[in-house]
Amino acid sequence: MKAIGLHRYLPIDHPEALLDVELPHPQASGRDLLVKVEAISVNPVDYKVRSPKDAVEKTPRVLGWDAAGTVAAVGPDVTLFKVGDPVFYAGSITRPGANSEYHLVDERIVGRKPASLDFAHAAALPLTAITAWEALFDRLGVSPQGEDEGRSVLIIGGAGGVGSIGIQLAKQLGKLKVIATASRPASAKWATELGADHIVDHFGDMPAQLKQLGIEQVDYVLIFNDTDTHFPAAAAVVKPQGGICTIVENNKPVEIELLKAKSAAFHWEFMFTRSMFATPDMIEQHKLLTEVARLVDAGTLRTTVGENLGPINADNVRRAHRMLEEGRAIGKLVLSGF
Repeated sequence: MKAIGLHRYLPIDHPEALLDVELPHPQASGRDLLVKVEAISVNPVDYKVRSPKDAVEKTPRVLGWDAAGTVAAVGPDVTLFKVGDPVFYAGSITRPGANSEYHLVDERIVGRKPASLDFAHAAALPLTAITAWEALFDRLGVSPQGEDEGRSVLIIGGAGGVGSIGIQLAKQLGKLKVIATASRPASAKWATELGADHIVDHFGDMPAQLKQLGIEQVDYVLIFNDTDTHFPAAAAVVKPQGGICTIVENNKPVEIELLKAKSAAFHWEFMFTRSMFATPDMIEQHKLLTEVARLVDAGTLRTTVGENLGPINADNVRRAHRMLEEGRAIGKLVLSGF
């Protein structure tokens, strides 16, 4: 089967950073689905895993953790899906990625594709929807039934992939006042169209900008961009007994002592935790994606595709990596068809 893989971890401009390769056709066992991949999207985790290091892979390593496609075969223990079902999912970081014609994935982290979306628009959603949902509702404890209506959230990185769905979840389900950050007119427009009530620039003085809006503090902060840079501002603006959740790894110690006087909570969100550790509640991601699909089909949530880069091949995937590394993407970058 066709796939995009790597042998060495190289800068994205190196011609061998990502290669078109041929790999054996995988076979489904256990609770695995074998999915014929129709579309993928690319996330920062892809280029972070690919980032330069000394390791060399004897067989091509396939990246990619967002896909939509059709179930081509099922393992003997599968109960949730059947051959022919259209699905969408983000997969597991501990297994080969979805940048391939056929892909194995545990049914417990898969959802049925929204009927109202084509494969490309569906592929934009899984990883970011799971991340934003878990960060907002599981980690920070916001009610998805709107019981915290009127409270406020600052979403740092509002026009990125996670921010794009996070704004919608916070506004449509959480009924929160949403302040999103964006640094360019195009990204500010995007975040506003998704439901943000206010926009501030994360390259500026965020506490001062919030004060100009008449907002002294917020109940929650979601850091979807650069924890090292933005944590001090998040700690300054979060309310006493509020909460901060970040999805971005830090390169220096996080100054959580800044939260002590406020008794404010600090959370990490990593959407691969359940699949990585095969947690007893792993099936919650199947339920989550099922609910996301229902909300999309009901018109409550919208897809977050920013640009379709064309067919799934090494050249186009390299282009997507480059755009994400340079911070030029708005919404999600998708590719469809081999």
